[in-house]
Amino acid sequence: MRRARPGAPPRGTAERALTSVEAGADFDAARDRATEGRSTAAETGTRDTGTGERPLSKLWHVTLSVSGVESPLKEVRRGLEQLAHDHPFLLTSRYANDHAEIRYWEEVRDLHDAAAVALRLWGEHRQTAKLPPWEIVGLEVIDRETYHQRIAEGYGPPPAAPVGVHPY
Repeated sequence: MRRARPGAPPRGTAERALTSVEAGADFDAARDRATEGRSTAAETGTRDTGTGERPLSKLWHVTLSVSGVESPLKEVRRGLEQLAHDHPFLLTSRYANDHAEIRYWEEVRDLHDAAAVALRLWGEHRQTAKLPPWEIVGLEVIDRETYHQRIAEGYGPPPAAPVGVHPY
């Protein structure tokens, strides 16, 4: 899923936009084949396109935690709302005056790509969304199956509802 043209500046800035690794059109078809129990290349995480194999996309649940010096709650909320407005892929954000947590789904090839996008998110949008000058203090990236297994067993992160920006 691409969020912006590579190298295109966000609205009103000369900075580079955050981009994500584009998911292939094969994502849904691969998941369907894998659940049918067929032994295909999709189950091994690759797809033969005739010109070679390329990795398939997967869904990853990302939780990004940031913290730093205290900031006024109104400014923290406004910054997170602006980030959610600029990037509607964000599911939910929770915040206090000295820390926040952002949760969302990312569709990319592997954990490395999901983590790379997540680690760039806060820094690349600090100025455009007027986010507090906090640092990333935690990152969790888990695949869809693990997320749902945790929820079913009752010990994972609570479902990301309600969607939006909320205080702790």
